[in-house]
Formats: sequence, structure tokens, C-alpha cells
Amino acid sequence: MIDGVVVTPLRRIADDRGAVMHMLRADSPVFRQFGEIYFSSVHPGKIKAWHYHRRMGLNYAVPVGRINFVLYDPRPGSSTESQIREIALGGDDYALVSVPPGLWTGFQCVGGETALVANCATLAHDPSEAERKDHDDPFIPYIWRDRP
Repeated sequence: MIDGVVVTPLRRIADDRGAVMHMLRADSPVFRQFGEIYFSSVHPGKIKAWHYHRRMGLNYAVPVGRINFVLYDPRPGSSTESQIREIALGGDDYALVSVPPGLWTGFQCVGGETALVANCATLAHDPSEAERKDHDDPFIPYIWRDRP
């Protein structure tokens, strides 16, 4: 795993009426502070990448659909410097991925249905602390797969 990233399996409590899906609690070891919660939808095969935050921590979960979540570590001196990691999220892989500041992140919907990605960020959105790159920017040595 990328240094500082924590994957926490989450509970899904289902019955014939539907399901309750836990995400993040204030007493969780990975909870740092509350900034905002937002949701991002991504259609099958589509990519939302790359995003970088200087100060904001991220807490991602996928309650609907499935994504391939990708992290790239550009941090000089990090034990995982220049490494890429993929994490399957959603469906049977329901988990919380906690991402510290300083990593590039992106995701692609890998199922046949639109995925809903939830993020409980440690700061309210501030464009001045974030950067973006195109999903095919050569700075990040990752090639997205073609997926239906």
C-alpha cells in the first residue's frame, strides 16, 4: 500500500428492505476532522483523474457501483515514492480508503452501472490547495484500461 493510505473494510447491513452502509465515524482511528462531504458520480468506463491536494485528506467509499481507485505517490523521500496502487472499491469490496495529502488520485467506473463515490474530506473545498492533471498526463506513469 502507499505510505499513509489506510483501507478499512466497512459494514453493510442488508435485509429485504434495503441496506444500511456505514462509512466514517468520529471515533474511528482514521477520522481526522470534518471539512465537507460530497458525492461524485462516474459513468461506466469513464475516468475522473488526476487530483492532488496539498492539505486536504480524503476518505472515499463507493456505496453504489464499482470503481478502480488509483493512487500515485510523488512525495520525495516517501517509502513508496513513485509507486502506483490500484484498489477495487464498491460491490463486494465495500471499504473506506483514507488518503493523506500529497498523493495523486483518480478513479474509473468499472461496472455496468454508474458508480456513486462518497468523499468525507478533512477540509472544505479550496481550489488554491488543489491541482489537477488530465487522466493521460505522462507525469503519472499509469495507463487506464479500456472498460465497458
